[in-house]
Amino acid sequence: MNTDPIADYLTRVRNAIKANHRVVEIPASNLKKEITKVLFDKGYIANYKFDDSTVQGVIKIALKYHPITKVPAIRTIDRVSKPGLRKYAGVAKMPRVLNGLGIAILSTSKGVMTDKEAKNLNIGGEVLCYVY
Repeated sequence: MNTDPIADYLTRVRNAIKANHRVVEIPASNLKKEITKVLFDKGYIANYKFDDSTVQGVIKIALKYHPITKVPAIRTIDRVSKPGLRKYAGVAKMPRVLNGLGIAILSTSKGVMTDKEAKNLNIGGEVLCYVY
């Protein structure tokens, strides 16, 4: 039993990057699928595929690396809001990641989105993770 599925998702991605894997498989959930879509839209992962052949389903993520230097697109991916201590951010206190170069992924009432999208929609939410 896993008490924090989002932390497990981020750790699997982090470990795959450190081991220079091309593809990582992660057990699926609706929140993980939305986080994967945000990472793809912002260019942090090369591609993804949702495989619903099993009961829970699997997310297959193709990681992105620089073609010449082989440096990963995701340099750091950190969990912010944990089950023991939730972190929420309103519009006025929206976090800036790496002075605007990175993204914060938020879970809002309008769905999962980046900090900039939430600021444009004038809504706050739970800060899930920082990516840069």
